[in-house]
Amino acid sequence: MGLFDLFSGPDINAKVAEAKADADAVIIDVRSRDEYQAGHIEGVVCVPLDEISKAARVYRGKHIYAYCASGARSRMAVSQLKSLGVEQAESIGGIGAWRGAIVRG
Repeated sequence: MGLFDLFSGPDINAKVAEAKADADAVIIDVRSRDEYQAGHIEGVVCVPLDEISKAARVYRGKHIYAYCASGARSRMAVSQLKSLGVEQAESIGGIGAWRGAIVRG
């Protein structure tokens, strides 16, 4: 690990693959519904940051992977999820680093 690795966030590409391989995982996009409609990763669920308590209820017991545009909102979402009792939640960064296909609509 190099010095700059300490400052980089998670690799969204690796984390999406990890999540899709786990039957007890869900990936949530915490951006606004309009941002989600403009383009998102296939198979993810839109749960805007201001509705994150809903995800805590619906996905309790699952490993929640959250992303947004840059990673800032997903980190806030994970903090809120953990305060609501969701033990397995992690931010996987921003969609800007995603190298896979984007679904629109």
